Amino acid sequence: MDMPDPGSSRPALNGTWLPSGRQHTISLGNQRAFLTEVGAALRQYEVGGRPLLDGYAEHEMCTGARGQSLIPWPNRIAGGRYTWQGRTEQLDLSEPEKGGAIHGLTRWANWEVEHSTESSISFTHTLHACQGWPWALECHLEYALDADGLTVRTTAINRSSTPCPYGTGAHPYLSVGTPHVDPALVRVPGSVYLPVDEEGIPTGRESVEGTQYDLRELQPLGDRHIDVTFTDLVRDDDGRARVHLARPDGSAQIALWIDESYPYFEIFTGDTLPQEDRRRTGLGVEPMTCAPNAFNSGEGLITLAPGESHTGTWGIEPEPAARGE
Repeated sequence: MDMPDPGSSRPALNGTWLPSGRQHTISLGNQRAFLTEVGAALRQYEVGGRPLLDGYAEHEMCTGARGQSLIPWPNRIAGGRYTWQGRTEQLDLSEPEKGGAIHGLTRWANWEVEHSTESSISFTHTLHACQGWPWALECHLEYALDADGLTVRTTAINRSSTPCPYGTGAHPYLSVGTPHVDPALVRVPGSVYLPVDEEGIPTGRESVEGTQYDLRELQPLGDRHIDVTFTDLVRDDDGRARVHLARPDGSAQIALWIDESYPYFEIFTGDTLPQEDRRRTGLGVEPMTCAPNAFNSGEGLITLAPGESHTGTWGIEPEPAARGE
């Protein structure tokens, strides 16, 4: 049954169903955000008709995890295998070319609308036990527009009788309207990055000092190929850490912020995307509550006791005021 929220549709014009299911729109002033039934994903966000994300059209299937939320883990699990409280679990290998499991279990699921207003919408989904995940997790995603931009709140509650491992993340690609990200100016407030092996699994921790990953000052991205996690984040006075992206002439800029529940950013320039025409067309800026492979390494991993919940919040600020730059 269709839910009565503003701007919701399932069928395309030819009567077929859209790849990402029902489409939902929220708006406030000149801001509009477009959400999908599949994954409760952020398909696009625009201000004044200008897209701020390298998203996808309603008739397209999501690729590259664009705008998807990642539950109950972000990034990768090596071999799709981990041990929890003495029991070894084997997940389906959702990234077979690297022999691992990637980006959780809910991004292709249908989510239901809980409630909505003109400027906000909340989705819910129950992740039941499945291959490699013997727990039940109640999941909520809320999107809200206000005068400062878009806020995304993710909440998970363990509805099982035993503790479960948990992490979450999101996968938007920022855009300031340049055809490719190379000329854009970027600032990432991380002093440490996590080098990775050929499977994308961290092998340690390194200072960004003197490396191509030192983006602590606003600078052109150039031809850097980046797909690593940043941490030891410098936060602003409000407790938020921000990644900034701007046009070279300063005519457009955007910031993605995370609250203190997110100690990690993954930055992805999109060089390895299978769709060649989508490579480097947006900058993947991924809030993460834990490091890649945290189900094995334990770095940043959250343990949810039965009935316990976790909430994390991130958002996008269009045309942010300069903060200490």
